[in-house]
Amino acid sequence: VQLQASGGGSVQAGGSLRLACIASGRTASNYAMGWFRQAPGKEREFVAAVRWVDGSTYYADSVKGRFTISRDNAKNTVYLQMNSLKPEDTAVYYCAADRLRSIWSVVTTYEGEYDYWGQGTLVTVSS
Repeated sequence: VQLQASGGGSVQAGGSLRLACIASGRTASNYAMGWFRQAPGKEREFVAAVRWVDGSTYYADSVKGRFTISRDNAKNTVYLQMNSLKPEDTAVYYCAADRLRSIWSVVTTYEGEYDYWGQGTLVTVSS
């Protein structure tokens, strides 16, 4: 599975951005797709995830109510709509895919469980 992330950029606080992650290769319904981010000098952290089979979503507390993850089955693409951006959202954002044991497996927020990673895309939020 190959993942290609795009959509990063610079925006002022309060603004919005939409990230996209296109999955190619041997994709199937038994995957969860996640977004992680790494700010300068900090460890990578979970942002959001979606279970492919039914669209169930999971969010970090820090982004709940502001970010929305979604998927487009036909395009094999996962989106991260980011609204009300804050300077502390500044980070390199990575998309990742977790091959689940079954299509109904619980989605994890632990990055070590994710099997495939895309390149990062930089999001910069200025105050």
